[in-house]
Amino acid sequence: MSLKDQVTEDMKTAMRAKDSERLGTIRLLLAACKQREVDERIVLDDAAVVAIVDKLIKQRKDSVEAFVKAERMDLADKESAEIKVLQAYLPQRLSADEVLAEVRAIVAELGAKGPGDMGKVMGAVKTRLAGKAEMGTVSAAVKTALAG
Repeated sequence: MSLKDQVTEDMKTAMRAKDSERLGTIRLLLAACKQREVDERIVLDDAAVVAIVDKLIKQRKDSVEAFVKAERMDLADKESAEIKVLQAYLPQRLSADEVLAEVRAIVAELGAKGPGDMGKVMGAVKTRLAGKAEMGTVSAAVKTALAG
């Protein structure tokens, strides 16, 4: 079963359970998937769905940060609950050490040296680690690998 099919099944389950918060978040994810399919005239594979989930989680994290600064804990809690629902659709993430090891291997393969090669390395890393690691962690690992 594809990830998109799993999301659709989870939506049906949430409807039956009358779980409105979960249902709203899942519908939001499906709407984002459908929007991308219509815009680009493609059928999304699992990697593309994971990329959309990553993007939605990043947006929610930014919102939580803004709501906490504005002392709106009610809205921050709502966004945090949506993050938990969305995270269920992500594959198992690599640890920081595993990410650094992968990045160092890629840097060695490419023969990259110094911060000037960051773009080249990030391009290769994004394709290999897409969905397996948070890109903020990956970026920090690339900087560390190129500095050392």
